[in-house]
Order: sequence, then structure tokens, then C-alpha cells
Amino acid sequence: MKALGLSSAAAAGILVTLLSATLAAQWFNYPTPGTPRLANGQPNLTAPTPRTADGKPDLSGVWRGAGPIYRFNIAQDLKPEDIQPWAEALFVQRVRDSRKDSPLARCLPVSVPFHDFFNLARIVQTPVLMLMLYESPNSPHRTIFTDGRDLPKDPNPTWLGYSVGRWEGDTLVITTSGFNDKGWLDSAGHPQTETLRITERLRRRDFGHMDFEITVDDPKVFTKPFTVKTERLLAADTDLLEDVCENERDRPHLSGDTGIRLSPQLLSTYAGVYELSGREFSVVANGDLLYVQGLNEPKLPLLVQSETHFMSTATPTGFEFVKDSQGAVTHVIVRGDNGEQRASRKGRN
Repeated sequence: MKALGLSSAAAAGILVTLLSATLAAQWFNYPTPGTPRLANGQPNLTAPTPRTADGKPDLSGVWRGAGPIYRFNIAQDLKPEDIQPWAEALFVQRVRDSRKDSPLARCLPVSVPFHDFFNLARIVQTPVLMLMLYESPNSPHRTIFTDGRDLPKDPNPTWLGYSVGRWEGDTLVITTSGFNDKGWLDSAGHPQTETLRITERLRRRDFGHMDFEITVDDPKVFTKPFTVKTERLLAADTDLLEDVCENERDRPHLSGDTGIRLSPQLLSTYAGVYELSGREFSVVANGDLLYVQGLNEPKLPLLVQSETHFMSTATPTGFEFVKDSQGAVTHVIVRGDNGEQRASRKGRN
């Protein structure tokens, strides 16, 4: 981290993200029974969808998360008017504060959307219920009842809610409600309230690919329901590992908001299109916030380090804007996993 020029606040944000992560190594090369194979012994992920004795698709298996971008920002694709002002203000403040008060930082449960988009999950299917086991902080689980029962009428609010499922053809539809208002919908800080209702749709279209969509409906946070559609991939020949959160002991050392505020006029001079190794990305200014669109960055404001230095709040990537003798920005230095790279501003020499 020192080589990347992280401030203590930025380091806190990355620390919160990484402390609970398990090692990438799983159960190496232990073949999953019943997995169809190609001639070279690799799993045949395009083989037909397996089915249970009653003819329903069998969703059992270990599945990879549906994508990191939405894990950081579930509202990635929404417009400003789609989010209630108080919820957006709280979200921005939590990002500025490097997420140091997140449930993840305090070793508390994280949300259903977080689990859906992050890391591995095992689905265990029976005729009357399904279990979802997560390789995620404190290795939690969910029970989805498929025995025809309704959702509880007056539930005791919980972190992961209460779930029931039903089949629509080959698609399993899971409805979940009964949430508390303590959870964060994503790791960056969109809140959830007790009015939250989540609908997930899972369709295993072949052996190794699952169409996945999630609809989030929380009228106190968003002005209308919205849906994210993506897919999950089977993680054959692997298994879940225990994941225990211990960073509560480090919490007193986590710092938050740097307190540095830059003028909208200054930030607007950084806005534009830049080119890095043949790829273009945009820098967008919105008031006193600066965003990078592209480079696999989620839609999150950068953390201000100085007048010219900024940090991603989702990845260990830093951005330094460089000016010429007339004060015009000519390029940005990107520091991250690939070392230090220069991104030229389009339309300038």
C-alpha cells in the first residue's frame, strides 16, 4: 500500500474491503461428483441443465458471485432522481468516510445483494426448501422455503430477511422481506430500511451458467423499484472455506473522511476523456465530487488526498492529475496493480 501512496483514510477503506477476504485457494483439483467432463477432463459447463426427480432444474452447486461492480454500488445504473435525497447524501458521506462504520468493518452481517454479487455461494436444493451458504464474512446462510408458505405477516426484522420461493417454469423466483434498517445494500453504503423487498430470479440455462436478476424495492430509499440482470458461473471442483471476520479488533485504528474539500471549479478542470494503453475512460465532476468511469471502477466518488491526488474507494488505485506550465491538465498518472501508468488527456498534446 505504501508504494501506491495511500493515505490512512484510503487505506482504511481498502482494509475494510480486504480484511474479511479468504485466500483464493479452495480445494484444488478435487473433482465434484456428477460433473460432466470434456475430453481433457475439464468440466463441461455447456452440458444440459441437471434436473431433480420431479423434473425441476437442479440449482445445486457452488456458484461465483454475479459481479464486483454492483457489490460496491447496487445503484450503479440509476439516475440521481431514482434515489431519495437523504439516502444519496448518506451514501456519499459513507464513501467519504471510507466505509469505516460499515457492517463489514464491525463484523456484522452484510446484505443479500452483497452476497449475490460477491464471492462464492453454495446452493443446496431439497423438495421443500433451499439453503444458500456463503463464503463471505462469518459464513452466513439463508433458508428459502419452497413448500408453499407465505412470507410472515409481522416478522421480527433481521439482517437477511425471510425468504420464500416458487417456480415459474424453469425459473426459481425468491421473494424476501422482513429486513432491519441496519444493513447496507452494498459495501459502499446505500442504506436499507424495513420497507425493503427483494425479488431474485434464478434460471440455470445449462450445466455451468445461471441467469440471475435481482429487483430491489425500498420506497424509502429509492423512488421506484429497479432490476439488475447478470449471470453466475458454476465453480466446479471447488468448495467453500470458512470465513471468520476478526477486524473488529482493528476498528479503533480505522480513519475516515480526510476532510479535504475541493471547489467544483477546480474539479471541473480535471473532467474529460483520457486514454490508457489504448483504452479510454472518463473523469466526471459532479459538484465537489470526482468520478472515474471505466477502468473497472464502480460509480463511486474518489477520495480526495490533495489538490491533485485522489484514491479509488473500491480498488487500490490512485489518480494524480498533472498540469502544464499554464495550469492545464495534460495527463493523469494511474497507480495500481500494474504499477505507474500515464493516461493522456484526449484532445491535448
